Formats: sequence, C-alpha cells, structure tokens
Amino acid sequence: MSRKASDNVEYTLRSLSNLMGEKRRRQADGSAGSGAAAAAAAGERSLIAAESCSSLNSAASGGELERAARRQFQQDETPGFVYVVSVFSALGGFLFGYDTGVVSGALLLLKRELNLDALWQELLVSGTVGAAALSALAGGVLNGLCGRRPCILLASGLFTAGAGVLAAARDKETLLAGRVVVGLGIGVASMTVPVYIAEVAPPHLRGRLVTINTLFITGGQFFASVVDGIFSYLAKDGWRYMLGLSAVPAVIQFLGFLFLPESPRWLIQKGQTQRARRILSQMRGNQAIDEEYDSIKNNIEEEEKEVGAAGPVICRMLTYPPTRRALIVGCGLQMFQQLSGINTVMYYSATILQMSGVEDDRLAIWLAALTAFINFIFTLVGVWLVERMGRRKLTLGSLTGTAVALIILASGFLLSAQVSPRITLNPPDPSHQNSTCTKYSYCNGCMLDPDCGLCYKLNKSSVVESSCIPVDKDSTMKAAWGRCSNETVFKKEDLFWAYNFCPTPYSWTALLGLILYLIFFAPGMGPMPWTVNSEIYPLWARSTGNACSSGVNWVFNVLVSLTFLHTAEYLTYYGAFFLYAGFAALGLVFIYGCLPETKGKKLEEIESLFENRLCTCGMSDSDEGRYIEYIRVKGSNYHLSDNDASDVE
Repeated sequence: MSRKASDNVEYTLRSLSNLMGEKRRRQADGSAGSGAAAAAAAGERSLIAAESCSSLNSAASGGELERAARRQFQQDETPGFVYVVSVFSALGGFLFGYDTGVVSGALLLLKRELNLDALWQELLVSGTVGAAALSALAGGVLNGLCGRRPCILLASGLFTAGAGVLAAARDKETLLAGRVVVGLGIGVASMTVPVYIAEVAPPHLRGRLVTINTLFITGGQFFASVVDGIFSYLAKDGWRYMLGLSAVPAVIQFLGFLFLPESPRWLIQKGQTQRARRILSQMRGNQAIDEEYDSIKNNIEEEEKEVGAAGPVICRMLTYPPTRRALIVGCGLQMFQQLSGINTVMYYSATILQMSGVEDDRLAIWLAALTAFINFIFTLVGVWLVERMGRRKLTLGSLTGTAVALIILASGFLLSAQVSPRITLNPPDPSHQNSTCTKYSYCNGCMLDPDCGLCYKLNKSSVVESSCIPVDKDSTMKAAWGRCSNETVFKKEDLFWAYNFCPTPYSWTALLGLILYLIFFAPGMGPMPWTVNSEIYPLWARSTGNACSSGVNWVFNVLVSLTFLHTAEYLTYYGAFFLYAGFAALGLVFIYGCLPETKGKKLEEIESLFENRLCTCGMSDSDEGRYIEYIRVKGSNYHLSDNDASDVE
C-alpha cells in the first residue's frame, strides 16, 4: 500500500474516532440530571446511538450494520452558511443561463427590427460565446493570483455593465459590443463558480452543491424564455427589456459577495492559514476541522514537493501524468457537451421550432419557454441523482438518451422534408435580376436559401398555388415583389407568407425531439462536465485546469453556435442533427473508457484515480489492493472500507 493511501486511511480513522467522541460528549451533556441517565449511558456505549440494541442484534447481515453506521456518521450537520454561500455563488450560473437563453427569443424581434441576416444573428450569439472563451482562459490566471471571490465580483460587474449597454443599444454594432461584455462576465463566472463551491462544500454535499450551479444556469434559461414570451407582445423595444433585466441579479450577487468569504483552500495555498481556519470553521459549524485543515495543508505541501514550483502551471500539468490525464478527461467532457448540440438547442430553440413549421413568432417563443422549463426541471432531477447514481453512470445514461433524442429530432425534419410542398407557380421576376429563388422545385430547398420565402394558399390543409419568391430586403415579413409583397393586401386575399419554415403537419416531431433531448441531457451531460472538472484537479492545478476545460467548452460553443445556421443550409436541417448525434456517440466511447467515479471522495483523494493509464480510468474499482479495517460494534464486526471512511464527515 502506498504512503498516500496509508495516510488517507489513518486520517479517516482518526476523523471517525473524533466524531464518535464528539457524539458521546454531546449525548452525555444532554442526559445529565435526567431520570433516563442509565438508558443514555447504555446508548453512549454503542457506536450507533440512533439504532436500538435490539435492532443491532437482530441485523441479519453486515450490510445492514454498515448502512446504519453510515446514516449516523454522515448525519448532515452542515451549517446554513454553506448553502447561503453556494446560492450567492450560483447566481453567476443564473446570469450565465439568462444571458445565453434570452437571445433565443430576442433574435426573432431583432432580426425584423434591425433587419439582421443569418451572419449577424450568428455574430450576436457567437460574439458572447467567443468573449466567454477568452475570459475563461484568462480567469485561470486571475483565480490563481486574486482568489475566487474577487473573480466572482468582477464577473457580476461585467454582467451589470453589459446589460446596460444592451438595453441602450441603437444599432447592431452596439448590440454586439454589449454581448461581448456580457460574454466576458460569463467566461469568468463559468470557471470560477464551480471551483469556489467545490472548495467550500463538505465532501458528502459537494456533488449536489456544484450541480446546483447548473440548476441555476437552466433556471436562468427558463426565466429568460418567460421574459422573452412576456415582452414579445411589445413589438417595438421589447428586446431591450429582455436583454437589460439581467442587471438585477448581477447587482444582487455583487452586493452579496462583498460580505462573503474567500475559499479556505486558496487561502491555505497562499499562506493565510489563520483566516483559512476561521472560514473553514464557519463552513463546518460544530464539526471538528483540525483533521480536514491538516489534510488540505499537508496535501498542498506534498504537491509542491512532488511537482515543484518552477515553470508555468500548464506546463507542470502537462508533464505530470495524473494531472495530464485529468486535463484530457475534463476537456473531453466539455468538448462533447458542446458537440452534442446543447447550445444550438438553447440559443436557437425558437428558430428551430420555426424551421419545423411553427408560423407564429409568439407561439415559437412560448414553446421555447416550455423546452427551457423542461431543461430546468430535469436538471433538478440531476441534483437528486448525482450522489445516488454517481457521476459516471449518470453521464453515460444521459449521453445515450441524448444521442437517441437527436436521431428522433433529425428524423422529424427528414419526415417534413419528405412531404415538402411542391412549387407550383413560377411568376416572372419583374426586377429581371434572375434570382435563384425561382429555380427551386420544393419548399424545403426554398427555405434553406436565406434570401427566399414561400408565398402560398391553403386548400383545407393542403398547400396550393405556391411560389418561391425573394424576401424583401427591409423586412422578412413580406416578399420583394409579387402577390405577397404587400402585407396588408395578401392577408386579406387568404395568401400566406413563410420565411425560414415550410408548412407541414409534422411540426410536432421537432417539439417532441427537443423535449426528449432536454429530458436526457439536463440531468447528466448538463451539470456533470462542470461538476467533474471542479473535482479532478489537485489544488495547485485547479484554477488552470478549470480555465482550460472552460476554454475548451467555450471554443466548441463558438464553433457550434457560429456554424449552425450555415450547417443547416448546407447539410439540411436533418443533416445537422444527425451530425450532432454522431458526435454524441463518439462522446459515449470516450466517457466509457476514460471517466472514473469521484462520488464521495475528498478533493485531496481524487488525484490517485488518475495514476493509472487513461484507458483504465473508467474501469470499476475492484477489491484488489483495498485496505480494510475492522472495528467492534456491539459484538459484531463492522467492515470499514477506505471509501466508507472518506464519506464520514
């Protein structure tokens, strides 16, 4: 057995002994002067006071004793202060979700009011994402130098400034500048908040509290979609309220963090030990902190000896095998999260629903709100599942369902393309510009061209007298010429104008595909890349590791969001979603082979999971080489594994 494993076992057994002594003293104080002193004394002599003697003696197996001991020793004595800190931190996630989600509905209004073409729509989305990628990478350096708390304050300040610029914007260039400022805040928050929560949370709550950050992200996206729906009824300037409201939670977070503490682990690393002990005591309440404090301090000292302090952190990470493997796993998770298409779905959900045949803007926005609500609810399910199923099983199950849902979504668009209305009228072009629109034979081809729209009549549910006409340069609500060029006239004549969608009876398939996608994605692939990345790096590499993985997330976010509309033009709508399904399948292979289980382990213990070759990371733990201790419990042998001991807090 290695020296580190021996130290871990010794540490956990000392912790167990201290906790048992604390419980005896509290029970003795509570029973002093009571008529039930004899019964209390008998209870003291049992290691599991909550279980009666009769229940222990009647236990049929050691497994029941183990579960009873876990319930007693893992009793949550965490003070409410930890939850307060986590919630204020997760407001960064809420702002992340709001500012990425609000653009879905705002684009439908902006593209008409400011006459935005496909490129400008993609720029307003990807400009935010690109800025987030850069600031996430820079955030690693800032976190290491300044600490977690100042970085969160910086992020909330950027959110507030960006919201002000967006609300006051008069042209598309100012809008882009505001979206870039917001993106800078998103990048810093996305890599700082999970790390901060992971470092202040006790091990048995860490997964749940870090997942709350993702819950707030999806909650922000849902809230943004509701705001989109409400302000969609304001034809003029409704988008200003949509984009400007994010200043409110940003100010709340900024004011709250003026009074909240720094991460105790970062303080210990910087030599501010007394302040770190005081904050750790606040976070743990009545629990003894000496063992945890010593473990963190000793681990930092060992890491500095093993790795050395020379050279940039990223170079040390790449030359030290455990951190190199952890970085590959962390960056791979973030890459496949984006390549499976989540932010295409969130940024363009209203547009996707329009593509599938939903004609009314407001209906598309409210249906997008429904999908955001489902994303929020099933992220809440993930908070409940993460400490029950573990990170690995939850991620594998989630990505499998995501791939299936993408295939269903693509099949829906394929089915709509199969029944695409035929172009039956080809009126002469009065401008004599030889537009490509008149060359299409089916609506599907017409809609893939951003310069064209469909003018048609309905005979019951059938499309008749349809023609593909160039769209007006000043408004996508009407044609450049012909029957549908005057919006007031063509509505009176029972004519219909379709831009960016084909009339189809199968528009429900896209909504079904989106709902299934989010049901499977939200509990696992949504939060787990952030949760795992907050855990798998040692303290000296944690800021840089999270910055790199967050940067990878945002780079692939830019790649996917910047190319979606053009990918749909060249590969067709169904081709784009089949492509994302293929990426999800590749992600399954990677996760199955490389992702270890980190559930219930202390941050200082997880490094050992990456000491083996990368392809063995995902293998289940065996009993080989496992260190075993036995303690006596009322005449029975209670088997205490090193995993059990690490769960006792």
